[in-house]
Amino acid sequence: MKVSIEIRSKSSQEWLSAVMNDFDSFLQDHADCERKASAMALSFIAKYPMRTEIVPELIETALEELEHFQQVYDVMRARGVELASEIEKDVYINKLIALSASGGEKRFMDRLLLASVIECRGTERFKMVSETVEDTELKKFYKMLWTVEAKHGNIFVAMALRYFDEKEVYDRLDYFMEEEVKILASIKPRAAVH
Repeated sequence: MKVSIEIRSKSSQEWLSAVMNDFDSFLQDHADCERKASAMALSFIAKYPMRTEIVPELIETALEELEHFQQVYDVMRARGVELASEIEKDVYINKLIALSASGGEKRFMDRLLLASVIECRGTERFKMVSETVEDTELKKFYKMLWTVEAKHGNIFVAMALRYFDEKEVYDRLDYFMEEEVKILASIKPRAAVH
């Protein structure tokens, strides 16, 4: 049973240039994304407490994302960058979530699969940053980060496969991956993870 997934398009040079030209804003957004990722993993536990088979993995993911937040925050402090005063709405995330079913079992599956898509895009972008940024410490940090984050997309697919038919999971995942390409193309690149 396959659990690894691949995104369908590469992020643009325009996005990478936006990040490199305003790295402090990118760090602020990255910190916000790590906080939201930790909260998202915990929200699965709150919404689906009867799914006891995946609770340990969700706890581990939440803790890992919180640790990443702390690491990004440490980088920010070293550079004299403050946390953003408020977390901006993420158009990319909101458009993806709008694709999910409105309730029941289908929504549970969709949210797991969308978490996979989001994690895979973040991994790709952290890798691009690690390969481009000139600062040695940032290069090392983002290389470590993308290698750790790479497993998160697969974890959420594996969770979905515990509860749903493999064909149903991969058909739905295929749909989300195709739509994600369109959503990404519709958003103006900025110094942010998404």
